[in-house]
Amino acid sequence: MFTFLVPNNTWKPSANIAALKQRAEVLAQIRQFFKDRNVFEVETPLLCHATVTDPYIQSMQIQQGFLPAVPAGFLQTSPEYAMKRLLAAGSGSIFQLCKAFRHDEVGWQHNPEFTLLEWYRVGFDHHALMQEIDALLQYILKTKPAEKLSYQQVFLHYLNIDPLDCELDDLIQLAKRQSIDISGEFDRDDWLNLLFTHCIEHQLGHEAPLFMYDYPASQAALAKINPNDNRVAERFEVYINGIELANGFHELCDAKEQRARFERDLTMRQEHHITEVPIDENFLQALAHGLPDCAGVALGVDRLLMLALQKSSINEVISFTFDRA
Repeated sequence: MFTFLVPNNTWKPSANIAALKQRAEVLAQIRQFFKDRNVFEVETPLLCHATVTDPYIQSMQIQQGFLPAVPAGFLQTSPEYAMKRLLAAGSGSIFQLCKAFRHDEVGWQHNPEFTLLEWYRVGFDHHALMQEIDALLQYILKTKPAEKLSYQQVFLHYLNIDPLDCELDDLIQLAKRQSIDISGEFDRDDWLNLLFTHCIEHQLGHEAPLFMYDYPASQAALAKINPNDNRVAERFEVYINGIELANGFHELCDAKEQRARFERDLTMRQEHHITEVPIDENFLQALAHGLPDCAGVALGVDRLLMLALQKSSINEVISFTFDRA
């Protein structure tokens, strides 16, 4: 018989029992928030045949053989594709509290298994959804009303550079002036992300939550392109105390455009020698059938709880972190 030896104290939970009771109270508050708005709760599979193609997000793969008749699958990084299939089937506005999984760093903001709150509002654009997220944050965290700045305004304010019009060399030279010295081949978005994470992110959302919206079109992911300015996508993120808490979109409904984006992701994976993944054809069929105009967001519940309970790490609000699982 195989015996897995562990240190004597790893049987204990990461968070204390008082924190776990507070966690349960916050989860109940979240459910009440959506009940009051007639948004109903759904459950979708965590184990699926396909997963996200985004080269910056690495899924956990389940190898073939754990059941004879079951092919290899993926633990989901988000319930997004399945929830949009429900929207296309006529569900109306929905939310979900669930586990998600990513091959990611482990630290005070990250655990390979984490809890997501994801919801979709039919008939909302990204600005309407930002208002509802602001209401949720005020309800759970007692925050001040949120501030809103475009991605362009944030870069102009903190680094005095226009991220939509500057040249690649402008970003490289700015990074050098900011003592960001990294070797390798990086594209425009890589440099924007480096400048943002190293120079800007930690400054955001200290007085009130900050919504940063209208990301460069090259970072659209699953968001619509702004019809009045094709340089930007209708995507947003929210920050509190320098922590990214949520990522949302005015959702792309065009199946052909979404397939093209997936294929570009796979090309990038090939170029960077990243494991290829299958495209989710069920999701694309749902888009082709017809996704209603909607906005959606994924919010990190463990980070929300860390802020709500005034803890310094998500480890203090999770029952068992991966090293104790």
